[in-house]
Amino acid sequence: MTKIRSTTVCGIYHNGEVALGADGQATMDKHIAKSNVKKIRKLLDGKIVTGFAGSTADAFTLLERFEEKLNAYQSNMKRAAIELAKDWRKDQYLRKLEAMMVVANKEELLIISGTGDVLEPDNQIAAIGSGSMYAHAAALALKKHAPHLSAEEMVREALNIAADICIYTNHNLIIEKPAQ
Repeated sequence: MTKIRSTTVCGIYHNGEVALGADGQATMDKHIAKSNVKKIRKLLDGKIVTGFAGSTADAFTLLERFEEKLNAYQSNMKRAAIELAKDWRKDQYLRKLEAMMVVANKEELLIISGTGDVLEPDNQIAAIGSGSMYAHAAALALKKHAPHLSAEEMVREALNIAADICIYTNHNLIIEKPAQ
């Protein structure tokens, strides 16, 4: 059975602000299954923004578990991410999930990987999914050569560049910023 996959998510922390965005394409094998998937979700009244890539059903399972951890650890994003990663690594059911997440609050970005890792990305740029390397490279160049842009503008442009060259990424973008 062919799995539906979600694709490119990019987050940037720049000049004291965070933005997280994703394209809207879901791919089934070599075909576009849907072009307007919403891969960005707000939690805790918008204070935390999440983005996912990988198998959609698996990503929603992780999103629910992450939200449970946020509630259990008084909205402490980093602690919730670490506890989710511990569960992910130990739990036989969770280990089979094929997804990754980027989570962000107003101060930081984290990548929660399918291997049970929590990563604080270098250069304050997080990118996951099929087009992640394109978006990441574009974001690095934007931070270096266009520091006058906002985090939101950088995310938008990085995702558009990825969509121009990655067949698994489209231009239907959703970009969110965590509430202050």
